[in-house]
Amino acid sequence: MTTFNLVVQSPALASDLIEQAAALSEASGVQRISTTAARLLQVNDSAETRTELRAWGERVSVDTAYIAAGSRLADCKVLAMDMDSTLINIECIDEIAAFGGVKEQVASITEAAMRGEIKDFSDSLTRRVAFLKGLSVEVLQQVYEQKLRLNPGAEQLVSTAQQAGIKVLLVSGGFTFFTEKLKARLGLDAAHANVLDQEDGLLTGKVNGRILDAQVKADTLTAFAQTLGAQAHQIIAIGDGANDLKMLGLAGYSVAYRAKPVVCAQANYALNFAGLDGVLNWFEN
Repeated sequence: MTTFNLVVQSPALASDLIEQAAALSEASGVQRISTTAARLLQVNDSAETRTELRAWGERVSVDTAYIAAGSRLADCKVLAMDMDSTLINIECIDEIAAFGGVKEQVASITEAAMRGEIKDFSDSLTRRVAFLKGLSVEVLQQVYEQKLRLNPGAEQLVSTAQQAGIKVLLVSGGFTFFTEKLKARLGLDAAHANVLDQEDGLLTGKVNGRILDAQVKADTLTAFAQTLGAQAHQIIAIGDGANDLKMLGLAGYSVAYRAKPVVCAQANYALNFAGLDGVLNWFEN
């Protein structure tokens, strides 16, 4: 029978919150991991208690994660991440559209697609990219320099995962212009995304080749994992939108990061308050 620990995390993890979680989970002991995280030992992992702890965490702004005792980061083989609004702080296509004065139109489609209200991601991307027709390709560099920032904990998560021998895959419904820069910047092992078509220094409003939708994301992760002999329980996958659900479904550690409700409902774990490096606190050294 598997013994579970409960990891609780919050930027403001006061002692009283740890005590509340320990009482609710019937923990046999407490280990402080850092000022923002604690591990509660040998907790009650019944479905009822898990539901109660998740609801409690949402009320008091604490991330909760049930993790099998003894789990080690080094036992994982793959870390797969979405880019827009997961690894980075923006939706790149919305910021590109802003330079053309059409951000509102594009962003509304992006939001609907990420929430799962638009079922056909390829169609939604085709519609959005059409708004970019005629924009200078130099706009892409301006978005990268002026708007794009890594989300909190991103560099720590990637570097620590790689030190543990994990291969890191960036798989995005966004664009290769940005994924390739991030691959080089962070030393990622692989990156896949869509190619924006351009001609004479201008965007044509089209995507080159097959669009990287939810199924292609999942297929990309499957192929990457197979080359490493990685099983589901050795895969960490992080995303925020409906387009990530099929990819997340392949991972034992499926993580909803600041995610849409449809993703939070289906992922095994959620980081709503901690940074991306919160994943690291789940594992014991």
